Amino acid sequence: MATRATTPKSLRRTFITPEGVDLRLELGSAGSRAAAFIIDLIIMVVVLVVATLGLLYLFGASLGGKSGSIAAQIIVAIWLIGFFILRNGWFSLFEMGGRGATPGKRLLGLRVVARDGARLTGSAVIARNAMREIEVFLPLSFLGDQVGEGTADTFLIIFALVWSGIFLFFPLFNRDRLRVGDLVAGTWVVQAEKGGLSEDLVGSAVRARRTFSKAALELYGVYELQTLEDVLRKENPDAIATVARMIRAKGDIVDDGDDYGFLSDYYAALCAHLEAGLMVGRRRDSKFA
Repeated sequence: MATRATTPKSLRRTFITPEGVDLRLELGSAGSRAAAFIIDLIIMVVVLVVATLGLLYLFGASLGGKSGSIAAQIIVAIWLIGFFILRNGWFSLFEMGGRGATPGKRLLGLRVVARDGARLTGSAVIARNAMREIEVFLPLSFLGDQVGEGTADTFLIIFALVWSGIFLFFPLFNRDRLRVGDLVAGTWVVQAEKGGLSEDLVGSAVRARRTFSKAALELYGVYELQTLEDVLRKENPDAIATVARMIRAKGDIVDDGDDYGFLSDYYAALCAHLEAGLMVGRRRDSKFA
């Protein structure tokens, strides 16, 4: 997985969340996104092959020794209907999940996020994946039909290939590596880093001067904890004051005037709270989980 030390500056982005936290993200490269897409396609093809063989076995047992043309029709029907349903449901359902990623994206360490820092919505996921039909599958399906019928016109073949090529290579020609679907939906595909929790900041738990209610500690998850660590390490007074004010407001905590000390103690308490949850099988990746 890419790290900040090796990722080109052209792929690094910052934006402010609704809580006022300045986050740094690393965009997924065009190559990693293409590889994730290919992995997903391979998995979908495997699923279709298994489903086809299973259905042929069932139909074969019921048809006995009748003509193989029926089996051929079954295969065609399964692939046409199955692939349409699978490719339209696969990406949307997985990206609507808590990880915001298909199996291919997860293997490559990618996830889909909203560009405005808000929670990724179902409508955005559906919009970005519906555009894939127009970008790739529609022209390729049309081309396949033309060639299959033996009536393909040279102009139509070139047009379909150019159409697909424009959309396939579109991410290479914009700085945010966006598909047209990302532009429509307002999304980014980013590297989903899984940084470890800092030992020196965690160590402050033994000297924490403040205690927090369970409700205050359940406001956030691991993702926000890592963001809070980043804020503490940068020691930017404005960022520290903003984050402290937001946490106090959400947790109904009295302001004692020591923002850095408050955040340090909250970090330690939140870390201990999340680790205690892991011991009993509970993991909260973010405040949205």
